[in-house]
Amino acid sequence: MISVGMLSEGWDAKTVTHIMGIRAFTSQLLCEQVVGRGLRRTAYDVNPETNLLEPEYVNIFGVPFTFIPHESNEETTPAPPQPKTEIKPDPEKQEFEISFPNIIRVDYIYKPELKLNLSQVEPLELDAFDNSTLAELAPIVDGKPDVTKIKGIDLEDLGRKFRMQKIAFETARDIFDQMKPGWKGNQEYLLAKLIRLVEEFIDSGLIRISPPLFNLDEIRRRIIITLNLSKLVQHIWNAIYLENTEAIEPVFDQNHPIRSTGDMRSWYTGKPCEYTRKSHITCCTFDSTWEASEAFELDRNPNVEAWVKNDHLGFEILYIFEGVVRKYRPDFIIRIKTGSFLILETKGKYTHKDEAKSSFLDQWIKAVNQHGGFGFWQRDISRNPADVKMILDRAVSLSK
Repeated sequence: MISVGMLSEGWDAKTVTHIMGIRAFTSQLLCEQVVGRGLRRTAYDVNPETNLLEPEYVNIFGVPFTFIPHESNEETTPAPPQPKTEIKPDPEKQEFEISFPNIIRVDYIYKPELKLNLSQVEPLELDAFDNSTLAELAPIVDGKPDVTKIKGIDLEDLGRKFRMQKIAFETARDIFDQMKPGWKGNQEYLLAKLIRLVEEFIDSGLIRISPPLFNLDEIRRRIIITLNLSKLVQHIWNAIYLENTEAIEPVFDQNHPIRSTGDMRSWYTGKPCEYTRKSHITCCTFDSTWEASEAFELDRNPNVEAWVKNDHLGFEILYIFEGVVRKYRPDFIIRIKTGSFLILETKGKYTHKDEAKSSFLDQWIKAVNQHGGFGFWQRDISRNPADVKMILDRAVSLSK
């Protein structure tokens, strides 16, 4: 394969083994970037003897790369790589193919008049001990922090600058950005109304800070709220869309609105894996013994018609956490005997990040079920390996 510019333009090529420079390079940094593309790891297998990752290599040719120091030891040769297992769709198991909608986002259609019944809103719990009490800031020079000019950030000064009015405006502005695509009315009205609703929520006493002494000191209270502004935004926005949404509409990828297990490209892994019976994919890779035991149950449970581990499928749920859009990949997709679908996640400890994932997955499922063209979908969380059978029984009863 000949690539022109691809190795320097953000292309994630993990299987590059040889690089030959056959054009003029005007920058040493560009050479380093190209070499870095070839050095992206293809496997993360740990050598049990050294407890380190196995070395991986790329062969580099061409005059532009002669600046790179050559390291070799003719007395030793690298150990051969561990055998890899090919993961791909099995044409002989076509009956277990699972299709799913390829949704890039969910749009909300809001009511023309915004309301927020504070008596129906859950309190926002904030813990002062979950926040950093010390932060340092350094100026950036030529893309790197200048540690000689580092200075501490005064949190009390932060609390004095972020008055409650500023907190309300910042929160309303972020909610406004999320609601704007689905709002059909006047934009100025929306922002003004959001500011008022946020102020009412802040003044309602529904923000509970522990330890309680932080509620008695106004500056400390503002500091904690300011440090948790993203949680405040997410909490109020969840309450607003639940009360004011008329409909939600899934937006599909125009090029690939529907994807399936048959779309998976073959790939190789050194992770533990096992051949499957009810999955369209040849093998299921295991990230833990927990996943292995659940895969064993899914392959043999009479309520399961087909299942697949969500690995290299492209099944992703976009969600927002701490103001950043992220991608969430649930663990398993299951088609149960009633023809409906179950999204199963294995999770021991449940965090605030997991709450955000679950919230956006609920919206995804609601949008898909309202669309009506992809069957009935539901989700559940496995808290331990022994509860999968109970979860499947419950999924069957809910889908009838």
